[in-house]
Amino acid sequence: MTQLPILQQRQIEANILKHVFETLRERLGQEQARNVIRDTVSKAAIQQGRDFAANVDGEPDLKDFHDILPNWTRDGALEIELLEASTDTLNFNVKRCRYSEMYREMGAGDIGDLLSCQRDGDFCIGYNANIQLTRTQTIMGGASHCDFRYKLKTAN
Repeated sequence: MTQLPILQQRQIEANILKHVFETLRERLGQEQARNVIRDTVSKAAIQQGRDFAANVDGEPDLKDFHDILPNWTRDGALEIELLEASTDTLNFNVKRCRYSEMYREMGAGDIGDLLSCQRDGDFCIGYNANIQLTRTQTIMGGASHCDFRYKLKTAN
């Protein structure tokens, strides 16, 4: 079975979740609606991390993560500038994010951070909980680029 590009998967998910969000917001208010979407997407991202990790021999490191990065950049979904890639460090900037563009175009820009950006750190929990993501800005949040800085914590 051919797997859909992640950008298309996110579009399908967003088409449903934006309506779920609107319904939750009407019934529970903005904050609770965001919390429910955040928790739901977090669980999905952690599971996706586990699913990807299951395809790696041993515990995945950041070289393994770099090797699967094309799943998210496929078809120009992300345009990235790679800064550093090793087994314990992966640093890059996202210069263009079609996920952000898509969410805005489909009227889900107000929850785009929950549908996409939040996933990045949560994915690591399932993929390898020793991978730490630091990011200080996102295109979704109005910045010129997203600064992804991954570090693999090692036992001392």
